[in-house]
Amino acid sequence: MGDTTLTFALGNYGHTKPLKDGSVTSSRFGMAHKEITPVPMIFRRMVRALEFDVAEMALATYLCSRARGKRFTALPIFLTHDFYHGGILVNKNSDISTPKDLEGCRVGVRSYTLTPGVWTRSILQHEHGVDLDAVTWVLSGDEHVEEFVEPSNVESSANGDLADMLLSGEVDATIGAGPIDSDYVQPMFPDAPQLDAAWHEKTGVYPISHLLVVKDDLLEGMDNISHELYGMFSEAKAPYVERLQSGEASEPGDQSFLARAEIVNGDPIPYGYESARHTLETFIAHNVEQGVIPAPVDSETLFPEDTLKLV
Repeated sequence: MGDTTLTFALGNYGHTKPLKDGSVTSSRFGMAHKEITPVPMIFRRMVRALEFDVAEMALATYLCSRARGKRFTALPIFLTHDFYHGGILVNKNSDISTPKDLEGCRVGVRSYTLTPGVWTRSILQHEHGVDLDAVTWVLSGDEHVEEFVEPSNVESSANGDLADMLLSGEVDATIGAGPIDSDYVQPMFPDAPQLDAAWHEKTGVYPISHLLVVKDDLLEGMDNISHELYGMFSEAKAPYVERLQSGEASEPGDQSFLARAEIVNGDPIPYGYESARHTLETFIAHNVEQGVIPAPVDSETLFPEDTLKLV
């Protein structure tokens, strides 16, 4: 281990555990892990203060940050994926029975640039014909990227609790509120797992949620640091994926990884640019359509050039 110590801010997953417990180390630097909950606070602190050398980052937040000149760059290490039909909840009193019924309604979401929000809006638009401009998007929080200016059909609520906003009738539906135990709430899509599988088969998209970013100063100042980190994260991931593929599920989150593995019929945590190219290009287009970023970007430019061929 070298004399340099780098600060890391990562969520606690089966595939990051070996990095945190010292099973996977580097001969070039030490790792000082900062435990921060909830995980989105990592994104906020990295975007606003470049607080960490290496950090987990939501994909939409990364695109928004890059468009506004933030000094960090992603590596093609995709820490989390998800599917999003199941994240839309509706208030039964709102008389919403089809996705098109959301037009003219108020839909709550934590922030406009929230990655699940972007993915979910894209599904509503492209799969179910919803006019996103005909929906009022009501935010329960603010944006990690302070410079971002929301579209005109976005409002902010004084209430920071999406569940309460839905139950009180302030909004007609929510995205990403999590489970709400109430007889007044129902999922927009009761058959979400089947819809997710069909959508994946149709589009070939496996939605990326979070990836890894590194300070530009570090990438510029330490030779081959991107390769070192990629190798470490790949080494840490391997035993976890092997365990999942054997059918063992003993830790929190394992079942959700297994469910995604069944849909994609393979590694539920794929790393490497080529594995994600189609998903990235699709997501970039959605971010342009929704006004999260001002113009398309080449997906290759999101990563250091020397990482594009890593597998």
